[in-house]
Amino acid sequence: MLPSIERPHKLPVVLSRSEVKQLLKTPKLLKHRLVLAMLYGCGLRCFELRSLQLKDLDFDRKMLHIRQGKGRKDRYVPLSQMQVRGLKKYIVVDNPTTWCFNGNDRKGDPAQLSAMGVQWIVREARKHSGIQKEITTHSLRHSYATHLLEMGLDIISVKDLLGHADIQTTLTYLHVAQLGRQKPFSPLDRLYKEQA
Repeated sequence: MLPSIERPHKLPVVLSRSEVKQLLKTPKLLKHRLVLAMLYGCGLRCFELRSLQLKDLDFDRKMLHIRQGKGRKDRYVPLSQMQVRGLKKYIVVDNPTTWCFNGNDRKGDPAQLSAMGVQWIVREARKHSGIQKEITTHSLRHSYATHLLEMGLDIISVKDLLGHADIQTTLTYLHVAQLGRQKPFSPLDRLYKEQA
């Protein structure tokens, strides 16, 4: 029997709320802003975003049906009013037929947006936003979970929204969320505040 190899435990990169706002307003195209808004606002994995179909959008209930996420599980997540407005406008302008976000296949015909296409949108937005953090598509999901916890949502609800099978996976966000009886601070803030 070989011993298992210990994987390094790295905490996820999380954007501040102001960095998320900066990132969301950076792209010029509505489609690109919506891709970022869906990754962050619904906590989607890249493949879940790419698999979204028009039939998965429930504007009346302000819900998004994520079909066959990781572990082949379906789940619902809320859509914000801002996302609903943006998606309705985008659908009228871009006129997608099956997939919410189209890319092009090799012949130039509409197809499901590629993983590289999603990654490019995130990379370009980061580059033009001036944010220095190393942001990936998954950083927006990490930020979603962390911000929900910081805004007071309980860990079990966050687990369900993320579609995690194991609560241990979700507990990682407790290490990066600024929670607790008192928000952590640097002693330097208090040291110099006393003298001021």
